[in-house]
Amino acid sequence: MVIPPGLPIATPRGRPIPFGPYEAPPGTLRLKHARVFVPAGETKDPRPLLLLFDGQNVFDDAPSYAGGWHAHQAVERLAKTVVRPIIVGLEHGGVHRFSELSPFAHGAHRAELESFLVWIRSELLPTLRRDLHFTVDARRTVIGGSSMGGLAALYAVIAHPEAFGGAIAMSPSLWVARGAAFRWVVAHGVPCHRKIYLDAGARESPRMLTGARRFGSLLLKSGHVDLHFRADPRGRHREVDWRRRLLPALRFHFGKSR
Repeated sequence: MVIPPGLPIATPRGRPIPFGPYEAPPGTLRLKHARVFVPAGETKDPRPLLLLFDGQNVFDDAPSYAGGWHAHQAVERLAKTVVRPIIVGLEHGGVHRFSELSPFAHGAHRAELESFLVWIRSELLPTLRRDLHFTVDARRTVIGGSSMGGLAALYAVIAHPEAFGGAIAMSPSLWVARGAAFRWVVAHGVPCHRKIYLDAGARESPRMLTGARRFGSLLLKSGHVDLHFRADPRGRHREVDWRRRLLPALRFHFGKSR
């Protein structure tokens, strides 16, 4: 793994900065890049962590084909009394995106998410933690994404409770592998004390909102989840709507807005 020289000495705050590239996950021969935002101000204790998939879309508009989420601006809008999280936007693998974010094989696409999450948990986060003052506490570590990233976040928070205590799942692609996620969560069960923000838009494909409602019901039935479900009446399957819904998701996980 390679970290740009100098970052441990002076990590800029108040703007996203690049980290990487990294070889990930083992055996794929792919290079991964991360973009990191450290909120301004000092904290006595380690900050919470927000890890977001599709890092090209997380911050500004330039790297995204459809506009960015401006997640760093949303985090800065959280109340001053809240310890605001460090954001790690982990960039997707282009043509490999579907496979690396899928926990289930689908057509010609492989299921690479499990090995990807193991790499994130055991390699990426410990490496970043050497240079960034963020928590080791899974309860203060939130993983999130939209579409395939939303599906990946739901899987991660359920399958890896030792690493992730919360999830933001916007318009998750629960249709993958003919709805394998529904069968999987019933068979696998849900760990205790999960905190999950889940949403979908009414102007997306009908299966998106219907699937999100159904998955939310399964989570609640487990009795182990603090769930915030949102059906967005204006929501379409696009970055601008996920950007609009990000602040409420952050508020649910990290605190109230100013």
